[in-house]
Amino acid sequence: MTTSVAQIIHERQPEIIARWSEQARTAASARGLNELALENLMPRFLSALADHFETGELDANARRHTHVQTHLSSRIRQGFDLVEIVEEFVLIGRCIAQVWQSLPADEWPSAADIDRLHLEIHVAVADVTDTFHRHMLEDEQAEKRYLRRLQQIASEALHDETMPLRERVRELLDVVTDAMDARCAAYLVYNIAQATLELVASTGDPILEPYATSMDAKSFVAQIAAHESPTPLFDVTSTRLEVPESLRHGGVHSLLGVRLPPREHLLGVMYIGIAEAREFGPRETRRLESLAERLGLLLENARLFAELHDTIESLHAEESLREHFVSTLAHDLRGPLSAARLASELLALQPADLDERRDLAIKIDHNIERVDRMIRDLLDASRIRAGEPLPLRLDRCDLVALVHRIAEEARAMYGDRFTVEANGEVLGVWSEDDLHRSLWNLVANAVKYGAPNQPIALAVAAQGEHARISIHNKGTPIPAAEQAHIFEPYARSSSASRSSLSGWGLGLTLVRGVAEAHGGRVTLVSGADGTTFTIDLPLDARSARSPVSRSAAIH
Repeated sequence: MTTSVAQIIHERQPEIIARWSEQARTAASARGLNELALENLMPRFLSALADHFETGELDANARRHTHVQTHLSSRIRQGFDLVEIVEEFVLIGRCIAQVWQSLPADEWPSAADIDRLHLEIHVAVADVTDTFHRHMLEDEQAEKRYLRRLQQIASEALHDETMPLRERVRELLDVVTDAMDARCAAYLVYNIAQATLELVASTGDPILEPYATSMDAKSFVAQIAAHESPTPLFDVTSTRLEVPESLRHGGVHSLLGVRLPPREHLLGVMYIGIAEAREFGPRETRRLESLAERLGLLLENARLFAELHDTIESLHAEESLREHFVSTLAHDLRGPLSAARLASELLALQPADLDERRDLAIKIDHNIERVDRMIRDLLDASRIRAGEPLPLRLDRCDLVALVHRIAEEARAMYGDRFTVEANGEVLGVWSEDDLHRSLWNLVANAVKYGAPNQPIALAVAAQGEHARISIHNKGTPIPAAEQAHIFEPYARSSSASRSSLSGWGLGLTLVRGVAEAHGGRVTLVSGADGTTFTIDLPLDARSARSPVSRSAAIH
């Protein structure tokens, strides 16, 4: 006597499910599913299938369809692909057949009943396939919406400089966690100089504390950076890889990370975390890759935009400096040239007066010398800016005598404010003319920007194979942010810019250039006790010159 398929399902359902579970466990275990999660829907599908066989009622068929849809949705969330889901329904039909094949042949279902079972399984597979493709289309549309959200946030960021980068990246990561149904996400940028990956922003629960990790293979983020394809981590609580402690104890189990960009120069890494301990399906991996690719592109565009903005600002600043410089140059050159022209006109009008003629000639010579000095400073500043060493005419000189002479010249011009601290002679091979020009610039700066009527101290000392000259003045300290740029061409301190004192912003550039041309350096210390510029020089500057220069250096 034959047995119906419906009867076999009702009477032998536990055995069918046991067979099915054993054979379906391979794909399920890869997704981290336990026995309950594996079997939670298939028994109900079997019951609805048996009811439909028995009654043929639409209600039973609708229940069967509902269970197929629910099972499909559950599997998609768990990371199953279409082939794996279809295989589950094909497998349930096979397990039903295995059960009846264990019966005597005369108890097997009729051929018509078997054909109907195959048809029902085919209908379920077709239902799964159709729904899966519709789901993927919807998923694709959802992904496009998330990508548009990323683009919108990035576009707004380009026009709003008030929000810090970390907050902007956190907004982008919020979109990623939403799109991936993740519990947390993090973005780390690669620091080339330190060879570390440093956290820029994180979002979700738990919030990661700022940290940096090395590119050592023990680090999970370093593992991400080392691979072009996405890098999964099954369980953060048991892994031996280095992960933030807040993740280990924050209810996150599985991680999925991507390199930005997948190939070429490393910019950073991004990863998400979910509560379940399971593998990630192809759909999830592909979506994270797509989001990461767009995020990386947006962040790189933001970086390039910021660099372009800075370049434009620098060009505007340089243009302003050039305009100021040309204006100052024209003003400063007009003075001595006008004085020289006036003197020459007076000389032409008074050819017989020898004494008056001599004074006018001295005035012409003095003003032409001023113009020559300005042009020389300008040319030397251009050489320094181009990275070329200044040409020096080296000879033996006494640094102490030079500093005393500069102090006397300063006293004659600015009053008795200058002191010199030196013991004996400090002899060496230097360019006395260039050192005089350099030290005079420092003295003039001390007078201009130091406290008025306060002493200005000059000190000279020999230290081993080097000589040191320092010039100290009292007054308002130079801000630390300005000290880093104060030796650059056309740079002027804020106090200098606010003052009515004219200047080209080349004096300290020339000081640095002269020191470096001698093989030395200039340093600055500025604080509550005042400002001190110090020049360190080797006793023999020929050691810093080329062989050709050294051969013709001393005259």
